[in-house]
Amino acid sequence: MVQFVHPARDDITLAGVLGALADPMRLRIVKSLAARKNECMSCTEAMPCPAMAKSTLSHHFRILREAGLITTTKQGVENRNVLREDDINARFPKLLKTILSYPD
Repeated sequence: MVQFVHPARDDITLAGVLGALADPMRLRIVKSLAARKNECMSCTEAMPCPAMAKSTLSHHFRILREAGLITTTKQGVENRNVLREDDINARFPKLLKTILSYPD
């Protein structure tokens, strides 16, 4: 079984979060996940553009996961993702709300 690495809440850094969100595609992925309010989405459902290669999509999700922005679990053949909104808000109050309020 695939084991995903997720940092503990206290290990999530501002530099890591901002670095991950600096990429427009990753920001769009996080916005998609935020719109679902704690509902899991597959990588394909959260895909920011239909022409994106699967390897590129996997890379973006790995960066988001390692930054502590998302939690990924395996369900069958799908990777299901959810935004770690509570953890991010606990570490950096209002950061997500502020970033996600800006238009693309």
